[in-house]
Amino acid sequence: MRRRLVMAAAAALTLVAVTAIDAEAATYPNPGTVTGSTRVHDPSMIRTPGGSYLLVHTGDNLAIKTSTDRVAFRGAGTVFPGGVPWTTAYTGGSRTLWAPDISYRDRRYVLYYSASTFGSNRSAIFLATSPTGASGSWTNQGLVIESRTSDTFNAIDPGLVVDDQGRWWLTFGSFWSGIKLVQLDPATGKRADTTIRSLAGRGGGPIEAPVIVKRGAWYYLYVSFDYCCRGAASTYRVMVGRSSSVTGPYTDRSGVAMTAGGGTEILAGHGAIHGPGHQAVLADTDGDLLVYHYYADNGTALLGINRLAYDAAGWPVVG
Repeated sequence: MRRRLVMAAAAALTLVAVTAIDAEAATYPNPGTVTGSTRVHDPSMIRTPGGSYLLVHTGDNLAIKTSTDRVAFRGAGTVFPGGVPWTTAYTGGSRTLWAPDISYRDRRYVLYYSASTFGSNRSAIFLATSPTGASGSWTNQGLVIESRTSDTFNAIDPGLVVDDQGRWWLTFGSFWSGIKLVQLDPATGKRADTTIRSLAGRGGGPIEAPVIVKRGAWYYLYVSFDYCCRGAASTYRVMVGRSSSVTGPYTDRSGVAMTAGGGTEILAGHGAIHGPGHQAVLADTDGDLLVYHYYADNGTALLGINRLAYDAAGWPVVG
């Protein structure tokens, strides 16, 4: 009798544990419906002045996709169809460029992008501009910031933010000492000074893909924790903190500083959605969207788009 009771209790505990895991997984919705050319990695997307959508992502010479309705996407060539010889000192000769950040400022398209090799901080961020955003219309404006193997930071994963005073800032970083911020000159899009500020870090652990957006009284810093680029074994997850100042300090929902490893999780792998991350936030006409990549069961990197809402305390929630 005692043995049966112990076994029944163990079974009940197992059921509770499984139910808890299932409930936790169920808290994250699947990506919204997208069709067509949806294989992407490190996507950045904007709504153009004409109302269509322009998406740029990691790929040879930087890949472009477009959509008229945010659902059906098609390939639209590359940013630099003629090649990128100015980046090869950082890429080891590869044409693959990483983690672009696209925006529309002052009647032109502005694109920051990365050149590096996997696992190295011999890296660089460059700037390009275009009057139309179309393939082949982009002009490379040159180097913005670079990192060397002797540096404690990694100059990849750029993200432009313009603060309430109209000042331009570029956040970036991956592993090493974490996420950084530099001020830019709006006239050139290049650095305004030599100061490098620290926004978040995990003691050299996996943190990257920063993006900062202002909503209400808060600047929100989104980052990706853990590991991408491992197909269905990827463990990427989307984290967030916030600050009343663009330069920080950023803290998570529990008050932990992001410079001390803090971050509130808002999206992680669940079911057949593996390693969602390298997020961007798009302010569309019907509200905020979280744009990211994730891996399917077969390891293919795909486009994910979800709505972002904000709870009563002002924290983002993926819907």
